[in-house]
Amino acid sequence: MAAPKKSRGPAGGQGRPGRSLALILIAMVALTGGMFLADQPTPRLGIDLAGGTSITLEAKSEPGQESAINKTNMDTAVQIMERRVNGLGVSEAEVQTQGDRNIIVNIPKGTNSAQAREQVGTTAKLYFRPVLTVAQGTPTPTPNASSSGKPSPSASTSDKGKASAKPSASASTQGRAVTDGLKTDSSPTPKASTTPKADATPSASAADQAAAAKLQKQFAELDCSSKASRSKAALGAKPTDTVVACSSEGDAKYVLGPAQVSGTDVDSAKAAIDQTNGQWIVQMEFTKGGAKKFQKITSQLAQQQSPQNQFAIALDGEVVSAPYVRTALSANAEISGSFTQQSADDLANVLSYGALPLSFKEQSVTTVTAALGGEQLQAGLIAGAIGLALVVIYLVAYYRGLALIALLSLAASGILTYTIMSLLGPAIGFALNLPAVCGAIVAIGITADSFIVYFERIRDEIREGRTLRPAVERAWPRARRTILVSDFVSFLAAAVLFVVTVGKVQGFAFTLGLTTLLDVVVVFLFTKPVMTLMARTKFFSSGHPWSGLDPKRLGAKPPLRRSRRVNAPTDHPKEA
Repeated sequence: MAAPKKSRGPAGGQGRPGRSLALILIAMVALTGGMFLADQPTPRLGIDLAGGTSITLEAKSEPGQESAINKTNMDTAVQIMERRVNGLGVSEAEVQTQGDRNIIVNIPKGTNSAQAREQVGTTAKLYFRPVLTVAQGTPTPTPNASSSGKPSPSASTSDKGKASAKPSASASTQGRAVTDGLKTDSSPTPKASTTPKADATPSASAADQAAAAKLQKQFAELDCSSKASRSKAALGAKPTDTVVACSSEGDAKYVLGPAQVSGTDVDSAKAAIDQTNGQWIVQMEFTKGGAKKFQKITSQLAQQQSPQNQFAIALDGEVVSAPYVRTALSANAEISGSFTQQSADDLANVLSYGALPLSFKEQSVTTVTAALGGEQLQAGLIAGAIGLALVVIYLVAYYRGLALIALLSLAASGILTYTIMSLLGPAIGFALNLPAVCGAIVAIGITADSFIVYFERIRDEIREGRTLRPAVERAWPRARRTILVSDFVSFLAAAVLFVVTVGKVQGFAFTLGLTTLLDVVVVFLFTKPVMTLMARTKFFSSGHPWSGLDPKRLGAKPPLRRSRRVNAPTDHPKEA
């Protein structure tokens, strides 16, 4: 007796569609839950939809360097500003030139626009200056009395990450240690003198003594509590001048010597974690010329007592950090203290991109309303709704019952797209702008096209005379190849568009690429399993006229059947 043939399992996992459906449903629930846990129930909108801040900067040339305002330097400034803003985690910001001497910076609402404005607006020069004197940031009542107004700095126990000197015991960036490959701890800071140590000597001229007295008076009267006074403190000062300056937070004021190193001497800076204690630090690397300058000044400062062993990192006249020098340094340096990740990133950002080839003046700051963008968004959504309605009407009229599967798949794709866009806002700073909305609308056609390819393959199998359940499985491999090739081409086009373009067009490319990937996920994990389950129902399997799979309406051939071989009758039966 011949052994019975082993039956082969259903192709394509026909018997286990529930697993795929369970997987995608769990993903949708998790993404929706994460969206609400992150308190981000809606996608973050770009400046053209939600409004934001627009900053206009005008380039200014230094005396005798009028030719510095040229296309090359303007383009370099745009690149540095873009990296400054991106270093703050701001996405969808637009930085572009306008005319031959203006730069426009658009920052969308919902981001830290004040911080970004401060970073972008501080576009003059970055200098490393030796600290001569430090005191609290309020005016000194009696500037001639050495005992008045003395701060009481202590060890650096915490660093709020604002990259400013803090003469209080709670947080002192003066206590940051600078090392060359070695980590040292901050030590207590001796009391700082409130009398500026000017260059005047007993044999100094009357002019030098007058300048010293003027500097002492400026230092005593300097009030760093307001941003206006902080910005005016070193206004118009030259790199070779001895100046008074405020910390960026206004809680300390300094007398700073002539600049020894400029921002152009910094090759790179980055925030990192110290492997010995797990604390955040800032690592700097200098250019070849900058390393020589830095080694010279740090070798001098290392021999001084506090606060004369500090150097101030001054950006646009404000001190963003004032670390100690423990030893002479070369091309590499490390700023350590009680940094947070944010404060380390901020300081590294200033050091990396602090020096621009031009100085800039903030010409205007305006708030951009979303009125026009809102009207365009409304018009785009209306157009998208009309297009979606036409697609639904076509699906119902042509595919009838199969339209239900297509609509469920579109709904699944919409949920995944919406939740992911909402989560990408706080995660990577993604902002939904008008081109991105257009990309999402275009994705409706891409997703619907995948369903149509699969449905037509199933109908082709039914036309060949097969019943629905085997038709669903036999059609899947052929449809799958077509869908993958089509989506690959769309994704490749989106990727190329994202790489070669800038600004808002990148939003369109990003959304198109994201929805194309989600189309593959939905077709494989939702559309195919749902079609397998529907094929088991009587409505679809019997070929109901409204199922969209009626064999008669499709012009199907008669069912394929095997013919039995019957022995022909013989006139002479076999003999027994």
